Amino acid sequence: MKIVHTEASCGWGGQEIRILEEARGMIARGHEACVLCPPEARIFAEAPRFGVPAHALPIGRKRLPGLLALRRWLKDNPADVINTHSSTDSWLAGLACATLPAPAPIVRTRHISAPIAVNAGARWLYGRSVQHVVTTGEALRQTLIRELGLAPDRVTSVPTGIDTQRFAPGDKLAARQALGLDTQSRYIGIVATLRSWKGHLYLLDAFAQLDAPGWKLLIVGEGPMQDNIIAKIDALQLQDRALLVGQRSDPENWMRALDIFCLPSYANEGVPQSVMQAMLTQLPIVTTPVGAILEAVSDEKSALIVQPQNSDALAHALRRLIDDTTLAERLGVAARTRATEHFSREHMLNRMEAIFRSTQP
Repeated sequence: MKIVHTEASCGWGGQEIRILEEARGMIARGHEACVLCPPEARIFAEAPRFGVPAHALPIGRKRLPGLLALRRWLKDNPADVINTHSSTDSWLAGLACATLPAPAPIVRTRHISAPIAVNAGARWLYGRSVQHVVTTGEALRQTLIRELGLAPDRVTSVPTGIDTQRFAPGDKLAARQALGLDTQSRYIGIVATLRSWKGHLYLLDAFAQLDAPGWKLLIVGEGPMQDNIIAKIDALQLQDRALLVGQRSDPENWMRALDIFCLPSYANEGVPQSVMQAMLTQLPIVTTPVGAILEAVSDEKSALIVQPQNSDALAHALRRLIDDTTLAERLGVAARTRATEHFSREHMLNRMEAIFRSTQP
């Protein structure tokens, strides 16, 4: 098949990484795959690193030039299936295909759990304009079915798959040495784009409450909340204990360096890739019941779940894992077992390939 992904977002996070990983996986299976995106988008710059062809089009906004450019590209480059990912490119692709004589079927992937406007436009966008909708979690799937009245057999949950070889337990001391970290310290960490809803500020408040000599907080990522996070670290006088290390291309090494993983999100999640990466690395996890997170982990069985935007509860859960190494080990082992069985990269590719094939005549 010839698979064309469209992505209007200029940001960089789990959504963009999934697109490139999925496209790379399909290429390895013998399909053609490419990405259409704005020239200024981060995904356009990153695509060569994944071995995925990317073509720059002015589709970052819902404007006529972008619609015409996308229509012209699709007319000149017939595809077997179009996979759209954000609202803007989904609208542009839907309108472009509506004006083409023999358009490719559209599969819309819904990555996040942000609220959807329930109106005629949304019903057309998720209904008549596409042949199938994919969500990154069952909770997101049920929301679309309930709120937009979509037929259940036209909506499928396919959580992002993770490379089980790349993300695996390893030698913590060796990882810390390789990353230039203090080998005498122990580490709580978060690996996520620095966005408000990821909960970094609540994690900093919780960490400041902990009387835990020898423990440090690692914050891996970049994003629009960076200045706020730096200001919070300064206000809490955590400069020597909270390390903001920026965006890294080797998250697997940073995961191996951690003792505890924490993602205190309070909005907009599907099944976060970082949670599944931490699961495969066999880390004890503290997170929240937001979006589709509970489809990956369950409280007291494979993670500790706390209510979002509650620094006190977050601090208490972290304290439990610091004090109870048996609990931490049990949760980590259970998390890796579950992730290996349900969230592998091959499982994702199998399911997406089947969905793409189902759209073919």
